[in-house]
Amino acid sequence: MTPAKFWDGVSAKYAKMAIRNPEQYYLSLERTRSYLRPEDRVMELGCGTGSTALLLAPGVALYTGSDVSPGMIAIANGKLAEAGQSNLDFIVADADSDALGTGYDAVLAHNLLHLVDDLPATLRHVHDITRDGGLLISKTPCFKSKRWLLGPLIWVMQRLGKAPDVRFIGPDELEQEIAAAGFEVIEAEDYGSRYIVARKG
Repeated sequence: MTPAKFWDGVSAKYAKMAIRNPEQYYLSLERTRSYLRPEDRVMELGCGTGSTALLLAPGVALYTGSDVSPGMIAIANGKLAEAGQSNLDFIVADADSDALGTGYDAVLAHNLLHLVDDLPATLRHVHDITRDGGLLISKTPCFKSKRWLLGPLIWVMQRLGKAPDVRFIGPDELEQEIAAAGFEVIEAEDYGSRYIVARKG
């Protein structure tokens, strides 16, 4: 099953889910907001149903949310129509797509990097679409230490079509991959998941 097909299949259910850890979510949201400026152009990769985009877009000049799932983007566009946020748009595109454009002041990847097929290639593409001095702001579940426990369970769920492909990565390895793609890590914290801010150039 392709990622787009999987996320399309769960998009309606996903849209109704409550935030699992609201305190950690809003802490990371505020940290992200502190790095964004009113003049910034922002790209969010793996935006899902657009909830985070709708909260962050009012603080920047232009904000684009992208996701591989047309189903997720359809829900996001429905939310956008109700909110009427004029500087925000949503597009269907994966994290490696040329359709994303270039020259972003900040690229966000929240709950995405553990799901991509080729992490080094994705990070290189993020580097390419970020302007010099721009930021990659990511939040990533790092499951490597729990692989012995979660691996078999996720494998079974994948066979049943109930889970996506997951990369088991540790926080140190993730930071190394981000640095190898040409970014300098300037903040790394734990907000339920590993929260990393890294600057290009």
